[in-house]
Amino acid sequence: MKRLLVNDSLAPDAMARLKNTEGIEVDDRKRTQEQLVKDIKQFDAIIVRSATKVTKEVIEAGDRLSLIVRAGTGLDNVEVDAAKRKGIKVINTPAANSLSVAELTIGFMISMARFIPQGTMSLKEGKWLKKEFKGIELHDSTLGIIGIGRVGQLVAERALAFGMKVMAYDKYPSVKEELKEKIELLSLDELLPKSDFITVHVPLMKETHNLIGEREFEKMKDGVYFVHCARGGIVDEQALYNALVSGKVKAAALDVFEVEPPVDDLRKRLLSLNNVICTPHIGASTIQAQKRVGEEVVEKVIAELTGGEN
Repeated sequence: MKRLLVNDSLAPDAMARLKNTEGIEVDDRKRTQEQLVKDIKQFDAIIVRSATKVTKEVIEAGDRLSLIVRAGTGLDNVEVDAAKRKGIKVINTPAANSLSVAELTIGFMISMARFIPQGTMSLKEGKWLKKEFKGIELHDSTLGIIGIGRVGQLVAERALAFGMKVMAYDKYPSVKEELKEKIELLSLDELLPKSDFITVHVPLMKETHNLIGEREFEKMKDGVYFVHCARGGIVDEQALYNALVSGKVKAAALDVFEVEPPVDDLRKRLLSLNNVICTPHIGASTIQAQKRVGEEVVEKVIAELTGGEN
């Protein structure tokens, strides 16, 4: 019997299927990081989302641990090198929530361009600020995409449908054939000053930490609109704050933060700005994405723990 710890929630259907799989005993009681270090020795596998950190201490305590599953995109909350040294397999579901993140990105762009959140709040406060909320059209605007992977390409397709001009930067670009002739691949320094909108879709790793900082904001076009739905830590948030206050960045839309929840002084100041709109890391939080993530996780866990039998 294999013991599986589900430390972050999955869709109900996925949990039901795991619990009904012969040969797998499922424990879905949430552990704190301290409890996780104590209890992980009882389990052969663990499933996490973004909330749980699978640290070196957790991995070293996992005497039986053979599988770590990150339900979603990215592995920045898993100490992958430590797992490799112990021969523990690490897998994730990189494509399952890409569409939801791409759609949130487009929603953010429209919301900034047309002052939708500010217009809503002011109207609810009894104000009629029609003249103050003169926006811009996405059509004929230039979008710069930093990271043209799965999410970046989905954003590009939707931006093209709006009539936007699309440029992209990626250190290791791999663009599907039908998009190659429709977007322009540039260096980061070339993309920054040419973009009316900029959106970030690279993974968080050592080489992308603070990829967008003071230098990059200085190179951007005055009055640029900035979207960040990737991972906290890729954007230097102090530099972003400075650029928003100075007017270099006209508006920013943020779904992720280096500190989550963003309750420290810097993030409080950032979120207090009228030209910032934000959401609490909900890029993957759609019914469809959670269903896809759950289904993919279940398939992979069953294949690894029971040889595919269910």
